[in-house]
Amino acid sequence: MKNNESLVARRNAAVARGVSMAQPIFIERAENALLWDADGNRYVDFAGGIAVLNTGHRHPRVLAAVRAQLEKVTHTCFQITGYEPYVALCERLNKLAPGAGPHKTLLMSTGAEAVENAVKIARVHTGRSGVISFAGSFHGRTMMALALTGKVEPYKAGFGPMPGEVYHVPFPNALHGVSVDDSLAAIAMLFKCDIEPARVAAIMFEPVQGEGGFYVAPKEFVLRLRELCDKHGIVLIADEIQCGAGRTGRMFAMEHYGVAADISTLAKSLAGGFPLSAVVGRAEVMDACGPGGLGGTYAGNPVACAAALAVLDVFEQEQIFARAINLGTRLTTRLKKLAARHPSMAEIRGLGAMVAFELCEGGDPAKPAVDLTKALTKRARELGLILLSCGIYGNVIRILVPITAEDAVVDEGLGILERALDELEMVARERIELSTPGL
Repeated sequence: MKNNESLVARRNAAVARGVSMAQPIFIERAENALLWDADGNRYVDFAGGIAVLNTGHRHPRVLAAVRAQLEKVTHTCFQITGYEPYVALCERLNKLAPGAGPHKTLLMSTGAEAVENAVKIARVHTGRSGVISFAGSFHGRTMMALALTGKVEPYKAGFGPMPGEVYHVPFPNALHGVSVDDSLAAIAMLFKCDIEPARVAAIMFEPVQGEGGFYVAPKEFVLRLRELCDKHGIVLIADEIQCGAGRTGRMFAMEHYGVAADISTLAKSLAGGFPLSAVVGRAEVMDACGPGGLGGTYAGNPVACAAALAVLDVFEQEQIFARAINLGTRLTTRLKKLAARHPSMAEIRGLGAMVAFELCEGGDPAKPAVDLTKALTKRARELGLILLSCGIYGNVIRILVPITAEDAVVDEGLGILERALDELEMVARERIELSTPGL
């Protein structure tokens, strides 16, 4: 009999142990923001395939575009013979890219590939080798992307040595006492102690950190980073793999800051669930590599390109960016009401529909409530809601519900979240009362 239990057993016997699975369930069917597992259980999806489904599961326009492309061509390798969807997608992304043009685009398959190629391009363009990234960042699982990632467990542990010439500095984080000045002072100290600016090819950052905990880069920080890069001829790379493609209420999160990166990376929701990534940047920078220096066998697959073109159509026709802003307001309004009853919710933060809350014991940022976070994701799933945690300490709940989700479904998910947290904190209070004499 095929059910969750039997499929988990088969998975454990067949799949490498290093591939984790947050919830012990197997999904049989999905529709917009809803999932059904092998046991027939229904779930509200607040994970969105880790920010991949801004347009929801199986959007009709995306499916139609994919079916049409399947009848034409599924693969030739763009480096051998071209196909129009690749060029058409690059043209549209170039027009959407923030900052003065002209822009050019490279298509790949995964976010990690986009990051790796962004670094390659920056190094060739500048003739330099050093790259600076930030604590708490996540840039992928291939070796250079892993070196850039600012979180050891579970991503980097045991995989060293990492590629050289990668340096980390603190990311601004008001909740944990890291100011914009602190972060920029760390870069200045890096220039004094480890690498001179004339040897730095790029500074890579996430406008909103994803795996790191949904910390939003302050506008002052982004403006000063731009000034710093301009002063020293450093390429500024915005990793928008999780925060791009509409999640923050703009195509690119950098549009919120009034300045542009030299290179931006996109993936995840770009193709509505199909594997595709992009490196978009100033033409002068993007053209630094010679013919043959960039590419990949499956890079910019025609089916994925067709899906991405349909996603961009959905963004326009269904006013997804405005919808993301409204969704973010709906989420944060409800979460703030919940936080008024739960001191453990130390902070609610986000940009657009990229929303998270951090759980700390008694609301103390120095005491991450890791066990409560784990219990909350488990209890929510038991009640019918899929949640994701993140953060350096694993004590942040991030919400990545499809932007296309109906208000009633969003409210249902928030209701489950509220019930799960109420139950867990009630149990915690009862344990304290039982263990404290005289209460």
